[in-house]
Amino acid sequence: MRTAVPEFPEARLQELADRYAVAVAAKRRRLWLGTAVLIAAALAAGWMGDVKLGMFAENFWRFPAYFASTAPKFSFSSAWVDLSEWLWGLPRWTRLLGDTLLIAYVGTLAGAISGFALCFLASANLVKSRAIVFVTRRVLEFCRTVPEIVFALIFVLAFGLGALPGVLAIAIHTTGALGKQFAEVVENIDINPIEGVAASGGSWIQIVRFGAVPQVLSNFVSYALLRFEINVRGAAVMGFVGAGGIGQDLIEAVRKFYFTDVSAILLLIIVTVMLIDFVTERVRHRLLGLEGARK
Repeated sequence: MRTAVPEFPEARLQELADRYAVAVAAKRRRLWLGTAVLIAAALAAGWMGDVKLGMFAENFWRFPAYFASTAPKFSFSSAWVDLSEWLWGLPRWTRLLGDTLLIAYVGTLAGAISGFALCFLASANLVKSRAIVFVTRRVLEFCRTVPEIVFALIFVLAFGLGALPGVLAIAIHTTGALGKQFAEVVENIDINPIEGVAASGGSWIQIVRFGAVPQVLSNFVSYALLRFEINVRGAAVMGFVGAGGIGQDLIEAVRKFYFTDVSAILLLIIVTVMLIDFVTERVRHRLLGLEGARK
């Protein structure tokens, strides 16, 4: 059975075409206006920030030249000797790299636990008090707004050199970052289990435990693993201000122009981060795949 196609008068079709043309023209004007505003804002920011493109172009060669100067010199006749001289500090650097990983791990674990505890208080769909939600969100904003290296510098002044300032700095920043991400996940969950636990007389803790946590746990772990990758890089920088780890030897090599030491330490950090990225990526994808299969 054929369905009849409605016929429109020519005047009606022309009216629709004119309205479509007007809407497209309005959208195009908004696009051009937004582009112009963006370009103007970028130019104004560059002018106020004293950005000089000529100086950048003139001195850009120094960037690759520095990395080229850090490359060790090898020859086939003395390859083993050259490699031994390049990686002369491997035992010490490996130990310091292990310290960096431990700083990142403990800081991430502490921050994830704190973010887990605070994210539910920052979720408007679980907490009726707007004041509690507002205060919790502002606390999380403060924790993630201040850079880790600033926290590390403050804690170095308070507690002295060592791994403790790095752990505290990463933990505070991770609390803010993961707390925000966790809260966004919680606010997008299915509300039916929440209402079911509440209707059966469950307390707020039971609503969170049985209604919210089962829906978000795999996403929480995925975000925490991703944050651990970021914190490994951050922990390497903490050593610049004396917060422990391999960063302390790296900044010393940079300041003293020990070029081959710089390249060796950077290579160790890069390889370690690549391995961590590979492992955690596989775990995250597996967790997200399991979450999708349950849905």
